[in-house]
Amino acid sequence: MTIQRTSTEENQLGNVANKSKKKHQNSKSGRWLWFWVGMSGIAMVSATAGALLAVSLTSTPLQQAQLSPQEEAVFDGDRISGGGLRFSELTRPVNILVMGMSVLPPDVDNPPEETKNLRYLPQVNSFDGLSDVMLLIKFDPQSKKMTMLSIPRDTRTEIEGHGVKKINHANLEGGPALTAKTVSNLLDGVAIDRYVRINVLGVAKLIDALGGVTVYVPKDMKYQDEAQHLYINLKAGKQHLNGDQALQLLRFRHDELGDIGRIQRQQMVLRALMDQSLNPATVAQFPKVLDVVKEHIDTNLNVEELVALVGFGVRTNRSNMQMLMVPGRFSEKNEYDASYWLPNKDGIAKLMAQHYGVESTQVQEQQTTEPSSVRVAIQDSTGSDFNTLRPLIRSLEKAGYRNIYVSKPWSEPLDVTHIVAQQGDGNSAGSIRDILGFGEVRVESTGNIASDISIQVGKDWLQQKELLEKSTQP
Repeated sequence: MTIQRTSTEENQLGNVANKSKKKHQNSKSGRWLWFWVGMSGIAMVSATAGALLAVSLTSTPLQQAQLSPQEEAVFDGDRISGGGLRFSELTRPVNILVMGMSVLPPDVDNPPEETKNLRYLPQVNSFDGLSDVMLLIKFDPQSKKMTMLSIPRDTRTEIEGHGVKKINHANLEGGPALTAKTVSNLLDGVAIDRYVRINVLGVAKLIDALGGVTVYVPKDMKYQDEAQHLYINLKAGKQHLNGDQALQLLRFRHDELGDIGRIQRQQMVLRALMDQSLNPATVAQFPKVLDVVKEHIDTNLNVEELVALVGFGVRTNRSNMQMLMVPGRFSEKNEYDASYWLPNKDGIAKLMAQHYGVESTQVQEQQTTEPSSVRVAIQDSTGSDFNTLRPLIRSLEKAGYRNIYVSKPWSEPLDVTHIVAQQGDGNSAGSIRDILGFGEVRVESTGNIASDISIQVGKDWLQQKELLEKSTQP
C-alpha cells in the first residue's frame, strides 16, 4: 500500500523529526562533553600516576645528599600531602627552601676528571658550593596563596659555628640543613619543611623542557667571563627565550643594582614561567620534565609531595602569587671588608608576621599604614614627561600621600599600570588602586627598591588622565 502525504503533513513531520534530531544531538553532545571531561580527568590522574612511577616511590627518591639524623631533624618531617586519592592535595601550609647552585671545580673536593685539564672553569653538576639563588616559598592551601621570598646571596648574617658571613656561604659550610637553620634564624624563626637544590646546569634544561619562556628583557645585556666561558648577549625587548638565553638573563648582575637587580629579573622570569607553565597540559608532561632535570636536583621532597605542590600551583590564581625580597640596604663603601646586603630587622619582622604567620613581639596587630608615611615611586612606561604625570601626583597628594618621587622610567611598555607593593604591603597598594581607579596591584619586588609602593604607569593612565585632571581641579 502506498502512503501519500500532503506538503503540510510532510513539513509537520519534518519539524518533529528535526526537533527530535536536535534533541538527540544535544543529548549526544552533552554525553560527549561529559565523556571528554571524564577522559581529561583520567588523563590527568594517569599523568600523575606516570610521574609517580617514573621514579621509585621511596620516601626521598630525588634526594642526593646524605643527611645525618640531626640534619634531617632541622626540617619538619610531618606529612604535607593527603593519602589515597588525595595524594595530589596539600593538607597544610608548607615552606620550601629553594637554592640555585652554581658550582665550579675549585668548589668541590674531587672535581670531575674531565674538568682538570681545561683552560677555563666549567660548571659542575654538584650541590656543594655557594648557593647562587635562595628563595623561601610558602604554599598555603588555607589562604590559597603562594608567597616567594627572595633572599639576596650577599645578605650579612650569622652562620652557626662559622661567624658572620654572606648567607650564600651556609651551604658551602654545612649543606641544606645549615642553610635552613641560617635562613630560619634570619627570618624570625620561621619553620622550614623541605628543601630543594637545583644545579644551574639543570635550570636551562628545565626551561627548555617547559617550552622556553616569553619575557621582556629590560635592557641590552652584554657580558663575558672567559674564565668560566660565561657569555651573555641579550637585546632589550619582549621575546621568547630558550633555556640558555633565559639563564643568561637570570645570571646577569653587572649593573648598578648588582644582585638586587638580578633578583628583580628572576621574579619577572618566575612570574612569566608560572603564567605559561602552571596548567593541566604541563602537569601531563610532568614525568618528562622530571626525567630531564632529576639528575640536577637534590631535595627531601618525595614525588607525591612534589606532585601536590605542582597541583597546588596549577589551581592557584595568579593574583594570589606574591613575590617579596628580604628588606634591607646596600652596605656603604668601607663600612665592612666586603659588600653586603644589610637586612632590616624591623622590616623582616613585619614581613614574616604578615606573610608567613610568624608571631613577633616587635609587630603589633596590623593597622592601616598612614598615607603620609608611605614612600611612593612613579615609574613611567609611556614615554610621558613630568608635566603629564602631574595630575596623577596631585591626586595622590590630595589623598594624603606626601612622600612621592619620580624614579627611573620602567623599560617595558605597559598597557595596564602596575601598582607594585615593593615591601609586601598589599593593603597600601590596594588603597592607591582605589584612589586612582585604575591599575593592577602586584605584590612583588620589581619596583624602585627605596619605595614602599612603585606605580609603573601604563597606557591606561593616559585614558584616565583627563578624568583625574577634572577631579583634582580646585
